[in-house]
Amino acid sequence: MKKLAHLRLFDTLSKKMVAGFVILIMIGTGLLSLPWATPAGVHTSLIDVVFTAASATCITGLTVVNTAAHWSTFGQLVILGLSEIGALGYMTFAVLLFNIMRRQIGLSTQLMVKASLNLESLSDTKSVMKYVVGLSLLFQLGGLGLLAIDFVPRFGWRHGLYTAMYHAVMSFCNAGFDVFGNSLQSFRNDPYVLIVTMILIIAGGLGFLVWRDLLLFHVRKRLTLNSKLTLLTTISLFVIGFAVLLVTERDLKLLPAGTSWFNRTINTLFLSVTPRTAGLITMPTQGLQAGSLFVIMLLMFIGGTPGSTAGGIKTTTFGVLMFQSIAQLRGREDVEFSHRRFSQENISRALMLIFLASVVLTIATLILTQTERIPKGFGLEYVLFEALSAFGTVGLSLGLTPHLSVIGKIIIMLLMFIGRVGIFTSLYALSKRQAKVNLIRYPAENILIG
Repeated sequence: MKKLAHLRLFDTLSKKMVAGFVILIMIGTGLLSLPWATPAGVHTSLIDVVFTAASATCITGLTVVNTAAHWSTFGQLVILGLSEIGALGYMTFAVLLFNIMRRQIGLSTQLMVKASLNLESLSDTKSVMKYVVGLSLLFQLGGLGLLAIDFVPRFGWRHGLYTAMYHAVMSFCNAGFDVFGNSLQSFRNDPYVLIVTMILIIAGGLGFLVWRDLLLFHVRKRLTLNSKLTLLTTISLFVIGFAVLLVTERDLKLLPAGTSWFNRTINTLFLSVTPRTAGLITMPTQGLQAGSLFVIMLLMFIGGTPGSTAGGIKTTTFGVLMFQSIAQLRGREDVEFSHRRFSQENISRALMLIFLASVVLTIATLILTQTERIPKGFGLEYVLFEALSAFGTVGLSLGLTPHLSVIGKIIIMLLMFIGRVGIFTSLYALSKRQAKVNLIRYPAENILIG
């Protein structure tokens, strides 16, 4: 009975969370449809407005129009606001509003916050909210100040502070929007900007629960199993991604011949960080080697950490399956890590997530191969890269996004939405299943595997 009640509650919360993001996209669509959202004489079709609102809310950064050239300052600020709310979760701002108004937070609101931030306990809600808001302000204001050191002398006070603020927010939120027109390609020889950006990307993608554990380590003298697995997986993917990209790109030979070794290394580091749902880039993705594209697609599929501003299947899911595979190869029944054993429910949930994500991406890619035109010189990777980028809420593209058909835009919007809200939440909200407990269990029997 307890399990039934839990399933019914999860279904209800899933529907509310999906409805909340849909309403946010609709509000964004309305604001971006206003005349002053674009320069005078510039028209935007309804599907492009919805696509932009969805991309911002889902903190993806895939764009069908150039953000810097197409939208006015008002339009850019609407995109910024949608990305901020989408990254931290609209429930975070709802709770913040309740606190400002000095109103008590109801049980249903606390349950929504718990679900949106992937909290284990309801008692964590209030304390975690303080860290979410506090850390977000700290990193984004800190990023603004650090980037202003470079941008103000370069662009002047007004435009310099604006670009520093915009870029700091988008980097921390892991959203790929920019107001430069060519992402960060103009800064490939500016290691200071790239290092600050990488710090903001990693900070946003690491997850608020992990940051809370790190900040309280001097008090607790320990890290939770979730934080240990997250840090190990994140560092491993970063190091392996960097090493493999150094090999596949031959130390970034596509950069101009005069680029120093140090700048090539920083750009390679950036290239290994940005697929973790950030979407900012310092070089055209079309010029990357096939091996590099393959590595980037894997990193986009994995994504960031649960409860963070990142998308993908998440580092913990990948980590659990990695240790599960190691345990199986060693002939061990229990999956162990850091003197703890993963529950079978954790392992089954991770396997189910991988399977569902693969099915969704397979169907989406198949549809895109039929609706979109693949340019000469490209193959299946042209649409698969786009699908993975949308699902991982990354924002990188091989050039397909501006040329998407109406059906293609709808497919990409659905992938962005599923990637941000979560595949379980999305599917549970859409399903009309009735949770029930089997009263009869049939005998077990083995089949041949592999």
